[in-house]
Amino acid sequence: MVQIRSLAFNVLFYANLIVQMIFWTPYYFLSPRHRAWFVPKFWSRTSLWLQDKVAGTKSEITGQENLPQGSYILAPKHQSFWDAIAFLPDIPDGLYILKRELTWIPFFGWYILKMRMIPVNRGSRSKALKAVVAATKAEMARNPRQLIIYPEGTRRAPGDEPAYKWGIVELYNQLGVPVVPVAHVAGLYWPRRKFMRYPGTIKARYLPPIPPGLSKEEFMRRLISETEAACDQYLIEAAQSPNPPALPPTAVKRLKELGVEV
Repeated sequence: MVQIRSLAFNVLFYANLIVQMIFWTPYYFLSPRHRAWFVPKFWSRTSLWLQDKVAGTKSEITGQENLPQGSYILAPKHQSFWDAIAFLPDIPDGLYILKRELTWIPFFGWYILKMRMIPVNRGSRSKALKAVVAATKAEMARNPRQLIIYPEGTRRAPGDEPAYKWGIVELYNQLGVPVVPVAHVAGLYWPRRKFMRYPGTIKARYLPPIPPGLSKEEFMRRLISETEAACDQYLIEAAQSPNPPALPPTAVKRLKELGVEV
């Protein structure tokens, strides 16, 4: 049954993406950018609705009171495609840093360019980081935007050892804005590189913002400790729920480290 519902959701998810991208094209490209944001936010909401109704996976996001006004950096855990879309409705004017090759894709790339996202050439890391910082500063000076960046870079399995990159530290130091960590274990329900979608409730929380002005070391320490502590609690809660999702080996290992019997 879970396999059938997962297959049905995946088919409807991508069909919904294609149909909406075509249907909203005139409105999206003829509207001012702040109005055009309605389209990706509406698509995000409908995608989460499909996940609930078809796959049986609800989404519960809390902590909106911790989102500052104006510009800030949103720093979610990255475990799944879910965390790439789920936070869009809460973010006034999101700003993504992404591979420039994505802007070359017909329709999808045009949608990205409309929102003035920041494409990056992943050649020299130092040059790329300098270019990203300069472009982000320019965007935030033009409009109070919210930079969405995943501190660990690539998707990692729930319970895996933290692998935070130094890039977010440089952005924090250079931009001088608060950083809002986001904790969740969405990878238990929408695993990376798999088509399975497990029923249950994905819980996520915007944690209290880390203020600007801390030393690089103190910022990184707080970001890791606060994010990982909240993720551990969500992992324990999911594992002890009446109908727990399938636990990957990384989650089982982490639960044992936390003294939780699986």
